[in-house]
Amino acid sequence: MVWRGGDVHLYRNHAALVEEQMSRNPSGAPKLRINRWPLSIFDYRIEDFDVFDYAPQAHISAPVAV
Repeated sequence: MVWRGGDVHLYRNHAALVEEQMSRNPSGAPKLRINRWPLSIFDYRIEDFDVFDYAPQAHISAPVAV
């Protein structure tokens, strides 16, 4: 997997939430199956992808800093 972030920042009131996120252990390794390979990238449909072995963890709610 390749991840790239732009304008990534952390507000002071989110520090404890980041610590909670970082303390979690990943559960499993999700996999992506591409079911169809169209000739153009613009011809893909949502049905062309299956994600499996994905086990999301509980949501961490963060207040919006304005």
